[in-house]
Amino acid sequence: MGLNDPQWGNKNSGGPPDLEAVMRDLNKKIAGLFGGKSGGTSGNGSGGESPMKFGGGIGLIVVIVVLVWIASGFYIVDASERGVVLRFGKYVEATTPGPRWHLPFPIESVEVVNLSQVRTAEVGYRDNVKNKVLKESLMLTDDENIIDIQFAVQYFLKDPADYLFNNRAPDESVRHAAETAIREVVGKNKMDFVLYEGREQVAAATTKLVQDILDRYKSGILVSKVTMQNAQPPEQVQAAFDDAVKAGQDRERQKNEGQAYANDVVPRAKGAAARLMEEAGGYRQSVIANAEGDASRFKQVLVEYDKAPGVTRERMYIDMMQQILTSTSKVMVDQKGGNSLLYLPLDKLIQSTAAQSGLPDTQAADGGEQAATLINEAAAGVQRARETLRGRDREAR
Repeated sequence: MGLNDPQWGNKNSGGPPDLEAVMRDLNKKIAGLFGGKSGGTSGNGSGGESPMKFGGGIGLIVVIVVLVWIASGFYIVDASERGVVLRFGKYVEATTPGPRWHLPFPIESVEVVNLSQVRTAEVGYRDNVKNKVLKESLMLTDDENIIDIQFAVQYFLKDPADYLFNNRAPDESVRHAAETAIREVVGKNKMDFVLYEGREQVAAATTKLVQDILDRYKSGILVSKVTMQNAQPPEQVQAAFDDAVKAGQDRERQKNEGQAYANDVVPRAKGAAARLMEEAGGYRQSVIANAEGDASRFKQVLVEYDKAPGVTRERMYIDMMQQILTSTSKVMVDQKGGNSLLYLPLDKLIQSTAAQSGLPDTQAADGGEQAATLINEAAAGVQRARETLRGRDREAR
C-alpha cells in the first residue's frame, strides 16, 4: 500500500496506528498517574486532555523533583568524624557529629573526614620491609657511615579544614617531612648510637621534629608515633660490619674481664696495704711504749742503785740470768756434787722444741719423747761409767 492511498490510517486497513490516538493514550496515562480524569472530546470531535490538567501534572512533577533535591542535602556525621561544608568549592564550616543539612548540589557539598582513624606513612619501604626504597632508606651518619633505615609514621587528623585545604597532598607531605626529620637526626649521631643503644632516642627526636615541620605547614595532622622497623648497614658492607661488631664485642669482653680482675686484685692489695700500715703503726706504738717503759724502769733502778749499789747489782744479775736461762734448752749437770739423780725439764724442752720448729703439739710431743729417750739412755751410760770408775778406785786401794 502506498503513502498516497486514501485508506492510510483507517483501523481496518492494517497499517500504522494514528499518531493522534497515541498522544491521547499517553496523556491519559500521565493524567492517571497524577490523579487526573479523562476529559471529553474537543469541539471538533477529537478526544484529548485539557491544557490546564496537563499543566497541573507537570507542576506536581516539578514539586516532587524539588523535594527530592532538598532532601539530598541531609547527611549524618558519626562521632569520630567531622563534616566540612563547601559552598561553590569554598570552605564554609566544619559540622559536629549528628544529623545535618546543607544546601544541595550544586550550591553546597560536604566532605566527611574521619579524625580517629590512625593513618600510616611508610619511609624506606612499601607494604613490606623487604620491599625497600633505597632512595629513602640510605642515610649518612655523623661519623661518615651509611646506614639503611626503614620506619613508619603513625598519625591522625586534628583539624579537617587544614588537612583538606592547606596542602595539596597531605599524606605525601607526612612522608617527606618524616624523611627530612630522620635524615637530620641520623646526621647528628654516630652509627653505633643509631643502630643499637640510641634507637628509642632517635625515634623520639624524629617524632618531635616531624610534628614541628607539619605544624609549620599547618597540615592539621598530629603525629602519634614513629616506629623503627629496621636499621642496619647496607647489604654491600654487611659482612665487614659483622666482623667489626664481633671485634668490638671481643674488645668489650676483654675490658670487662680486665675490670673484673682489677676489681678482685685492687681491693685485696688495698686491704693488705691497710693491714701493713696498721701493723706498722701498732709496732711503732709498741716500740715507743717499750722504750718509754724501759727508760722509766731504768730511772727507777738508778734511784735504787744509788741507795744500795751492791744489792741492786746482784739483783740485776740474778734477773738477767733468769731471763737468759729461761729461754734456753740446755741442761747443766753438777758432777762434783756426786749426785746421780738428774732432773730433766721435759715439759720445757717440748715447749721450746715446738716453738722453734713450728710443729703442732702432737708432733712436738713425739719429738720430746724421742729426745727424752735419748737423754735417759745417755744418763744411763754416764751412770754406768761412774760405777766402773768407782770400782777401779776401790780395787786400786
